[in-house]
Amino acid sequence: MPRANRKRRRSPAPEMHRNNRYKESPPDFSLLASLYPSFRQYLLFPSSSDRPTIDFTDFSATRELTRVLLLHDHGVNWWIPDGQLCPTVPNRSNYIHWIGDLLSSNLIPPISNSDSDSEKLVRGFDIGTGANCIYPLLGASLKGWSFVGSDVTEVALEWARKNVESNPHISNLIEIRDARKSRSLDSELASTTMPSDHVLVDVVKEGERFDFCMCNPPFFESLEDAGLNPKTACGGTSEEMVCPGGEQAFIHRMIEDSVSLKHSFRWFTSMVGRKVNLKVLISKIREVGATVVKTTEFVQGQTARWGLAWSFLPPRRNLISPNAPIKTDLSFMLQGLQRKTGAFQVLKSVETFFLSTGASCKSDLASFFVNITISGELAGEMFNDGTKADSETHGFSFRISVFEQTPGTLLLRGSLLRKDSSNAGAFQLLFSHLEEKLKMEFLHKSGG
Repeated sequence: MPRANRKRRRSPAPEMHRNNRYKESPPDFSLLASLYPSFRQYLLFPSSSDRPTIDFTDFSATRELTRVLLLHDHGVNWWIPDGQLCPTVPNRSNYIHWIGDLLSSNLIPPISNSDSDSEKLVRGFDIGTGANCIYPLLGASLKGWSFVGSDVTEVALEWARKNVESNPHISNLIEIRDARKSRSLDSELASTTMPSDHVLVDVVKEGERFDFCMCNPPFFESLEDAGLNPKTACGGTSEEMVCPGGEQAFIHRMIEDSVSLKHSFRWFTSMVGRKVNLKVLISKIREVGATVVKTTEFVQGQTARWGLAWSFLPPRRNLISPNAPIKTDLSFMLQGLQRKTGAFQVLKSVETFFLSTGASCKSDLASFFVNITISGELAGEMFNDGTKADSETHGFSFRISVFEQTPGTLLLRGSLLRKDSSNAGAFQLLFSHLEEKLKMEFLHKSGG
């Protein structure tokens, strides 16, 4: 029987988040200009389009657009002085909605707070909230979340507080915190304290619990790098835009702090400006012992950013619905691989992944499979919720096999060696983590 000529499917292009109001209804500049005369002066009417636009290289124009969008669509009063980072509302909304997805998935159970009334209220921590205070303002107005927003400069702290105070309907949900003040310093000494290498440690107070933290890190290593995009003028101070080592170094500091505060947050998250940094950061996160890592892509026009999230808390054991069919054999495809990537390289990566979790592995490179054993003790650490000992946690073993289908396409198959349904949920969860890891490692690499 002749084989059908099948073309390789391309991954669908990423889109705005489905809950982003601007996905289906982009801002109507004509309407905004008719309602807000201060915005009208910035309208441009290109001959190639019947829709007006603005000059996105003009800071005053982009600031006024952000102001009227926040007021018109979110009921938020807002302003920043010249030179501060001016956020784009649709892009920042994507990040808020993605965090909403993480929380509503209940992959990581809520953390108990000492204040029973606060357990019903989602609490977020915005690292480097800036003068614009955009994430707390959007999170409070869109979701009703409460926030602590931290920063290290007088101007950012002053204007973030002004933006909060200008919105009395949500001001009780937002606290602006000086990140220069640690728990061990009194206020007189703290005012002259330079920022430390920590971004969360000493800023999060003892006993505080948060559902998530978020961050729009300094993307660049120098102001020269920050000014390389001639198509936009979003402003930004050196503290907002630049960090020695760039965003990778800054997020490394976040990861290091997250280890110390692993029980204080359900999710640690950050925006990432360069796709090439994702692999390095994910490796670091797994190295320090995170139980779950998630990524996404944010899109607005020609701008792409990535979201990175991780947690140290045990994921729910009942992730697999009790009514779902029990699967002891699973598989997925790796398509579009580079020529130099074959079954051997992928099998070695499978082995490395499971060894990093503490599992034992026995490979048969001639037959392209590896047997993995999860001990009862390790299974307890991975899948118990930490509230009580689980005498029913047993070890289990499974096999991962790699098959070459066509050049550039591999099939990975996983099978429990004992068809014991009591371990099927844990096996499916581990297999899904493996799929995520391999696709990140090999398909993102080949995609450039």
